[in-house]
Amino acid sequence: MFRPYRFAPRISAISLDELAGAGVRGLIVDLDDTLVGHRQSYPDERDAAWIASAVERGIKVVIVSNNVHAWVQSVAGRLNVDFVHNALKPFPGGFGRALRLLGTKKHQTLVIGDQVFTDVLGASLLGLRTILTDPLVVRSDFWMRLLRWLERMVTPRPS
Repeated sequence: MFRPYRFAPRISAISLDELAGAGVRGLIVDLDDTLVGHRQSYPDERDAAWIASAVERGIKVVIVSNNVHAWVQSVAGRLNVDFVHNALKPFPGGFGRALRLLGTKKHQTLVIGDQVFTDVLGASLLGLRTILTDPLVVRSDFWMRLLRWLERMVTPRPS
């Protein structure tokens, strides 16, 4: 439940050729600290270009976030992709809504996110594979440090 299919330092480091070759036709992408850094309003140019390239190749993309409608819509709109807000991850409902928006089957769909207890667990509950990325921003607040420590205990990342 806590083991991703793969690890990647960031979304733009994932090979679209490999994804397409593996039959991936849909991507469910987390927003905060996967696509957009904490308190940033737009993805890094590399990550935005990666999303655009995926769409150009015919890979459908949906952003899934626990965040509010206005915030998720503002980023998804700039990237010209669909979105699910207030997803209540790790519960699988938000992932299921994204899967319906994509119109892809589970074996054709991959989830990309930075958190084990929301993205990896939620995807696993629905039978989806995940790529776990490093968080874009290392946050220093107590709760996030505690969460990241717990994640390392259950899912050690490769060094």
